[in-house]
Amino acid sequence: MATLDINGNAPSSPERSHSLVRALGPRIATAVVVGNVIGSGIFLKPGNIAGESGQFGVIISVWVFGGLLCILGGLCFAELAAMYPQAGGLYVYLREAYGRPVAFLFGWTEVFFGKPASIGALSVAFVGSFSLALGGALSPTVQVLLAIGLIVAMAWVNIVGVLWGGRLQMVVTVVKAVFLAMVAIFPFILIPYVSDTIDITNYSTTVAPRQTGLAAQIGVVLLAVMWAYNGWHGVTPLAEEVRDPHRNIPLALFFGIGILIALYLAANFAYHGVLSMSEMQAAGDHAAEEMLKMLFGQGGLAAMSAVIMCSTFGAINTNLLQAPRITFAMGRDSVFFRSLGSVHATFRTPTMAIVVMAAMSIALVLSVAVAKRMVMSEDTVPVAAVTDSADTTPPPQQLVPLVLASLRNDSIFGLLTNFVIFSASIFYMLGVLAVIVLRFRQPDRERPYRTWGYPIVPALFLVVYVWFMMQIYQSNPLESRTGLAFIALGVPVFFAYRYCARKR
Repeated sequence: MATLDINGNAPSSPERSHSLVRALGPRIATAVVVGNVIGSGIFLKPGNIAGESGQFGVIISVWVFGGLLCILGGLCFAELAAMYPQAGGLYVYLREAYGRPVAFLFGWTEVFFGKPASIGALSVAFVGSFSLALGGALSPTVQVLLAIGLIVAMAWVNIVGVLWGGRLQMVVTVVKAVFLAMVAIFPFILIPYVSDTIDITNYSTTVAPRQTGLAAQIGVVLLAVMWAYNGWHGVTPLAEEVRDPHRNIPLALFFGIGILIALYLAANFAYHGVLSMSEMQAAGDHAAEEMLKMLFGQGGLAAMSAVIMCSTFGAINTNLLQAPRITFAMGRDSVFFRSLGSVHATFRTPTMAIVVMAAMSIALVLSVAVAKRMVMSEDTVPVAAVTDSADTTPPPQQLVPLVLASLRNDSIFGLLTNFVIFSASIFYMLGVLAVIVLRFRQPDRERPYRTWGYPIVPALFLVVYVWFMMQIYQSNPLESRTGLAFIALGVPVFFAYRYCARKR
């Protein structure tokens, strides 16, 4: 494996005559962190979160807790990113700590499951808000087709050049961060001028939660909250294209996560100040639109739909900006098809990796849409009730009804987001553990940044995430078992590809 020079650049060679270029500065790097995270979660999840928990104290505590988890993870990933400022991010850290098989499983999951599910969910959310702004004029089939068209268009922008994608991300991130800040402060600004904007009593209203038991409530709410925070490490796959990565990547992580926590807490106080808990629950995926509709009427609803469209648009761009760099790193390592590690001679971008990521996103959107259509058309299949205790794993004979219930009751957006969080959380844990592993395996390697609070910080992150994963496994059987199945499927693929490569 080639070493890097003092600036984190890969050495030149005939094989890398068309290499990635360091074109992204600290502002764009921070914009990638913020833009990769602010997508649909802060707008579409709060209503469902209200139904899962039913009380504001638990909800806002979990939002704070989720932000602190991201900070702990950021402290650990900053050390790894400064050590290995290469394209691929978490893929590189797993490779160095555990070897290529584990790194391949992460890349395999990201390429064929995690990132396509994320891109697909964001595309569906974008088109759904567009349809809502038009008064629900678009049929489900048309929405799926528009989501596919959006993925194709965004892939082309990122193929043209990383700087084009980065500049687009910078503009969109500023716009949607400003919009989210305005959504958060508008209800409070209007208090002197409009009656009944913020009702303090709304914070004390409750509803009967769908989850019984505080641990189950926290687990399910944290699942939704971590989707809203998902992508907090999103600048690390772009490390090979960031100028002065030893300095700019840690700064981008810390400033970006701090901005996100402030915006998310402010938005939640605004939502729950305007809407009671029962109104939040009834709004479901559209609590943000319902809040502005209550304040400004139908015009407010249309405005919020535009904000959500802008936000999801930026998140789609960020995913297509950084996710193909993981695929690129796999191809360059020759653990998967080498064509994925090629760089376009003119655009200087990993074109094949971007195309594959877009194709898998489209395939996953179509697959989930078809499966949901088939289940919804099957009227004879009863919907099983989820067991009351979240501490009991459903027996095998209950799994099929639970899976069918998930497909029947959850939206395409909800299914895709839950898939993402479970599979991603496994590798987040391994990534944070890599900080400890590499302290022992590579004690003499230069560390331009060292994790603050080591080893307490990584240990605390790991303890919380183990508990979190147990909660998801028990309460979301479809998402958890599907994620594990995709990861396990990568094992024979890895060895089969290696065998074929040796034959060639």
